[in-house]
Amino acid sequence: MLSYQTDFMPTVQMLAIDVATPSRTYAVTIADGALDHVGRLLDEKRVPERRFIVSSPLVWRLHGTQLARSVRDVEPILVPDGERFKQLPTVTRIYDALVSANADRAATIITFGGGVIGDMAGYAAATYLRGIALAHVPTTLLAQVDSAIGGKVGVNHPQGKNLIGAFYQPHAVVVDPLVLGTLPRREFRAGLYEVIKYGMTSSAALFDRVSKDRKAIFARAPESLTSVIAESCRIKAAIVAADERESGPRRILNFGHTAGHAIEAVTKYRRFRHGEAVGYGMLVVAELARARGALAETDRKALADLIASLGPLPPIADISSTEMIEAMQHDKKMVAGRLHFVLPTAIGATTIVDDVTESEIRAALKKVGFAK
Repeated sequence: MLSYQTDFMPTVQMLAIDVATPSRTYAVTIADGALDHVGRLLDEKRVPERRFIVSSPLVWRLHGTQLARSVRDVEPILVPDGERFKQLPTVTRIYDALVSANADRAATIITFGGGVIGDMAGYAAATYLRGIALAHVPTTLLAQVDSAIGGKVGVNHPQGKNLIGAFYQPHAVVVDPLVLGTLPRREFRAGLYEVIKYGMTSSAALFDRVSKDRKAIFARAPESLTSVIAESCRIKAAIVAADERESGPRRILNFGHTAGHAIEAVTKYRRFRHGEAVGYGMLVVAELARARGALAETDRKALADLIASLGPLPPIADISSTEMIEAMQHDKKMVAGRLHFVLPTAIGATTIVDDVTESEIRAALKKVGFAK
């Protein structure tokens, strides 16, 4: 559900997208300058007033003062960022800070950072005292369009990504596209791969818009950037509302993630940004679909060309197909010993299959550029 409001800041238009799930309904608020009004937005939602912000040292240095002015009486908890720190020991540092501050169930965790911070701090909120209030203020494009919405929180295990986690919906998500102005180009590009995912799974129009407006989006032009953020959020909100716990339609959001998560695990979460790994993952499933005759070569090429047009991906020639296939066996999408793949059937349409053979996977990985 989309609504436009101007009451909390007369000079700025605010877009609200409702995410209606069985466990909680909340709004994703999108507006340039929204960071200055996080406290007021949370007050309007009656989110508990003792608020702990979990962030990284870098994000706090760049934007912490601005958020602190908005939230009032802020109690920041700073933890290391990056996939290799997305582990239970880092979450324990959040628990330790909450216990030391005597935080009770009338407390709120505000995540302030990218997807890793949101996932870790969200998991802390879901499990501390069996659950306290949670709000996300994402500061990367990937988190704004994807990870902050939908309630997936958790951490990695050395054998696989996000193997430890929960579904825990936030009370609010506040998206300020202006914070992306400090985001390095590589991190920004990593988020765009997730936008392409939404285009491939759900909206040919969004796919075309990224292709046509790529330069304006990279330039952070407000109209182009806010448009793709809002459309991505709308798509995810609708999918999550229809399937909160990934028992059916929500599984299409795993498009590109099976191979993508394997890449991250094989390289120990050090070489690839999550979005970059998903970029390769999308190429792999597109090749699988093409080889099966499920996807036209013109659509496979359109996807490959768009991914390539964003800039170079890290090399994969030293990663073996055998390593990749072994890592996939630990993927959380394994059901009854069968690995599920989301395959594209056209730009904007997908199907889910569970009968992909090892030889098919190996051939697709080799075609994309992985070693034998």
